Amino acid sequence: MRLLWKLVILLPLIPTCAGDGLWSRPVFVQEPQDVIFPLDSSKSEIILNCAANGNPLPRYRWKRNGTDIDFTMSYHYRLDGGHLAISRPHTDHDTGTYQCLATNPLGTILSRKAKLQFAYIEEFETKTRSTVSVREGQGVVLLCGPPPHVGVPDISWRRLDGGLLPGKVKYSKSKAILEIPNFQQEDEGFYECTAGNHRGRNIAKGQLIFYAPPEWEQKIQNTYLSIYDSLFWECKAHGKPNPCYTWLKNGDHLNPEERIQIENGTLIITMLNVSDSGIYQCVAENKYQTIYANAELKVLASAPNFSKNPIKKKSVVQVGGDVAVECKPSAFPRAAIAWKRGTETLRQSKRVYLLEDGSLKIYNVTRSDAGPYTCIATNQFGIAKSTGSLIVKERTIITMPPYKMDVTVGESVVLPCQVSHDPAIEVLFVWSFNGNVIDLKKGITHFERIGGESVGDLMIRNIQLSHSGKYMCTVQTTLEILSAVADIIVRGPPGPPEDVRVEGISSSTSQLSWKPGPDNNSPIQIFTVQTRTPFSLGWQAASTVPEILNGKTYNATVIGLSPWVEYEFRVVAGNSIGIGEPSKPSELLRTKASVPVVAPTNVNGGGGSRSELVITWESIPEELQNGEGFGYIVMLRPVGSTTWIKERVVSVESSKFIYSNESINPLSPFEVKVGVYNSQGEGSMSTVSIVYSGEDEPQLAPRGIFVQSVSASEMEVSWNAIDWNRNTGRVLGYEVLYWTDDSKESMIGKIRVSGNVTSKNITGLKANTVYFASVRAYNTAGTGPSSAPVNVTTKKSPPSQPPANIAWKLTNSKLCLNWEHVKTMENESEVLGYKILYRQNRQSKTHVLETNNTSAELLVPFEEDYLIEIRTVSDGGEGSSSEEIRIPKMSSLSSRGIQVLGPNIHFLSFAMIFSCFAVQPLI
Repeated sequence: MRLLWKLVILLPLIPTCAGDGLWSRPVFVQEPQDVIFPLDSSKSEIILNCAANGNPLPRYRWKRNGTDIDFTMSYHYRLDGGHLAISRPHTDHDTGTYQCLATNPLGTILSRKAKLQFAYIEEFETKTRSTVSVREGQGVVLLCGPPPHVGVPDISWRRLDGGLLPGKVKYSKSKAILEIPNFQQEDEGFYECTAGNHRGRNIAKGQLIFYAPPEWEQKIQNTYLSIYDSLFWECKAHGKPNPCYTWLKNGDHLNPEERIQIENGTLIITMLNVSDSGIYQCVAENKYQTIYANAELKVLASAPNFSKNPIKKKSVVQVGGDVAVECKPSAFPRAAIAWKRGTETLRQSKRVYLLEDGSLKIYNVTRSDAGPYTCIATNQFGIAKSTGSLIVKERTIITMPPYKMDVTVGESVVLPCQVSHDPAIEVLFVWSFNGNVIDLKKGITHFERIGGESVGDLMIRNIQLSHSGKYMCTVQTTLEILSAVADIIVRGPPGPPEDVRVEGISSSTSQLSWKPGPDNNSPIQIFTVQTRTPFSLGWQAASTVPEILNGKTYNATVIGLSPWVEYEFRVVAGNSIGIGEPSKPSELLRTKASVPVVAPTNVNGGGGSRSELVITWESIPEELQNGEGFGYIVMLRPVGSTTWIKERVVSVESSKFIYSNESINPLSPFEVKVGVYNSQGEGSMSTVSIVYSGEDEPQLAPRGIFVQSVSASEMEVSWNAIDWNRNTGRVLGYEVLYWTDDSKESMIGKIRVSGNVTSKNITGLKANTVYFASVRAYNTAGTGPSSAPVNVTTKKSPPSQPPANIAWKLTNSKLCLNWEHVKTMENESEVLGYKILYRQNRQSKTHVLETNNTSAELLVPFEEDYLIEIRTVSDGGEGSSSEEIRIPKMSSLSSRGIQVLGPNIHFLSFAMIFSCFAVQPLI
C-alpha cells in the first residue's frame, strides 16, 4: 500500500519529466503489410515497416507467430528504427505472421498482423472446381465451357434458389461468361449454366459465397478516470463471418479477473487503480482480416487543487436576481465541497442551494448577501480552498418602453426607451428593426438616437412606408439584457396601380382595366383615370362610367374622347392619407375617326380689293378634326338672296377665303357661314355672319386742322370730321402725321385714332422746337389724301433747378414751410408756381398742394413721419423736385431737429426769422 501512495504522489510529476511538451501515447503512423517474397529474387533482405509517434519516442520490438523475436539470438533479424529487416530470408525459418510493438512510459500498442510468404511454382494438381468466394464490392466471373460436341451451343444461366438473376449481370458475346459487378450479399447462392445444341446438352453448377473483412462501427476513445471509478469500453465491428473480439493491454492479452470483465467487444474494469493505466487495444478478427482500435486509459489520483480553476474573484448580481458561483477544483477522486461566507459555514436553505457539482446557488439575492464566499474542497489526499466576492447591484428596469404607433408618412416620431439602473453600471442601448440592428454610428438616414445616459429614445425623421415594422429596444448591462418591443404602422398614399390595359376603343370611348397597387396600410377609397394626348398640357382627368370609381373598382369606360387622336391612359389611387403616385402609362392608341362636330368660330371678314369678299375664321385644331382628309366648307350669298354659293377649302391650316367676282359692288353685305368635313363626311356649320365686300380708299382730306403747344414735350392736333358717303369712301378713323423742319429728318411719326375722334395729343417731343402736322382718313382699303400741314413751336423746357433752402417748423399738427424762389435760365420757361407733394412714411398715397408763393402751411395729423418734396410749375411743365425731406412725428421741432421755444424757425443752410402767416406772393 505504501508503494501505491508513492505512485499517486509521483503521477502528477510524470508529464514534467517528459522533455518538451506533454506526454502522449504511441500511435502508429505505419504498420507492416503482407509480403510475398519470390524465392528466385535477387534481393537478399526483406523489410517489414513499422513507425509510431509518441512522447517520449516509442521503443520497438517484434513478434513472429506470437513469440517475441530475440534480436540477440537471431543473427539475420535486426531493427532499423522501428522497421524489421530480415537478411537472407528462408522459407523454412521465416514464413509466418509478424507484429510490431511500440512502447513508451504510457504503454504499448500492437500492430496489425502481417504475413510473410514465399512464392514458388510446383506441379499443378487436377481437382474438381471448388466453391468461389467473393469479397464485398468486387466482381466475379464464372466460366461455362461448352460440351465436346460439334456446333455452337445455346447457353443459359439461372439461380438454383429460384430467384432472378441480378439486373446488373453482364454476359460475354457467346454467354459463356457471366459477370456480376459490385458483388453484394444478396448475390450469394448457387448458379447453374446449361449449354446445349441439336446433339445434346450439358449442365454445370457453382456456388458463390459472400465474405467481408471486419470494419469498425464503434471504436474506443482515450479515457481519463479517477481512482476507484469504473471503466466501461465497447467496440463494435461488422464483417462476414461475424468477427470475434480480444483485448490487449500494452500489447499483451488481457484476461478476465475479479475486477476485469470481458464479453465480446465490451471491457469493464471496476475499482480502478493507478496500475490500470496503459494503452488498450480492441481486436476484431474474422478469417479474412484482423483490425485494431487503440485508446489510452489514464487513472488519476490527486489532492484538490484550485490552481487551474479558482473561484471567480468577483461575481456581480442584481437585487432580486439569482447567482451561481462555481467550485470546480481538480481532484481525484472527486472532492467533497463545503462553503463558508466569511467565517460562517453555509447551510442549505430556501434561498441557498449547494448543488451536486459543488456550485453555490443563491436565489432572490438581497443586499445583505454581498460579501466574501469560500469553497473548501476535501478528499483523502488533501484539502484546498478558494475565495471570491459577491457584489450586489440594483436592478435595471425599463421605466418607459416604446409603444405602438400609427403614423403618416413624412412625420417625425420618437420611440421612447428609458431606464432606471444602478449608478455604477454602464447601460448600452441597442435598437433593431425587424430583427436587424440599427447601426446609429454610421449616420443612417432617418434614424437618430436622442437622450442621455438613462435615455435611449430613437427618433425617426421623415418616416417612410418602408419603416413599418417591429422595433425592439435592447438594454444591455454586464449583468443582464432587457428588451421591449413596439410596432409602428406607417400609413401613406397608395402605391401606383399596375397593369393598366386598354381593352377596347371607339371614336369617343375606351374600356380600361387595372390592378390595385399597395394600399400602404390605408384602404384605397377612390381611383381616377387620367389621359394625355399630343395636344394636351400634361395629364388631364377623364370622365368615366361609372362616374365615381371606388377602391373596389378595377375597370371603367372612359368617355368624352376626341376621335382620331392618340391617347395614353393612366390610373391614380387615393385613400384617407392622400393621392398616390400614378401608374405607368398604357400603350399609345388612336381613337377611331368620325364626322367632325366642331364648327369654326369667329367667322368674320371684310376689306380686300374691290370686287372681293374676304372671309376669315379661326381654324380648327388638329385634335378636333376627327379624321383624315379634313377641310372647310365656305357658304355665302348676298343679303336678300335665297341661293347659297358653296366653296371647299382643302387646306387643313386655312383660316381665310377670298371670293372674287367683278359684279360685286363695294361694301356689299353678304351672309356667310363656314363648316367642316373629313373623310367620314361633312360636319357642323357655323352660325351666319354678315361680311361686307371690299371698298375704295377715302377720297376726301380732313379740314379745319389746328395745332397748339401744350408743354415743352407735348402738342395737341385737332380737325373736323369728314362727312362721308359710299361714293366718297368710308372713314374708319384718322391718321396724324408729324415731323420737324429739319431737312435731315423725314416724318418723325404717325398716330391713328379710330371712329369719330377729332383730336390727338402727341407727347415725347423736343422743347422749343417747330413741329409740322397733317391729318388723313383711312379705312380697310387704305389711307386717303392728307390735309395741308400746320406747325407749332413747343414751349421752353421747365426749370432745371429745384427749390432750395427749404425751412420748416412743426408745432403740434401745423407745419409751416418756406423756400427760395427759383430763378430760371434764358432757355427755360418762367416759374408760374410750386407743387408740394407730401405723404406719410409708410403709405404710398401722395397728397398735392399747389401755391403761387414761396411758403405754405399744412395742417396734418402727425401720427408718424412725413416725407415732403417741392417742385416748380411752368408753361413747359413741371420742373425738378427738391430732395425728399423727412419731418419727424415729434411736436414742437424745427428743421434743425431742436425743440422750438418761440416763434422763430431754423433753416437748413442759413437762419431767417419769419412769421408763418406773413407770406408774400411771387412777382
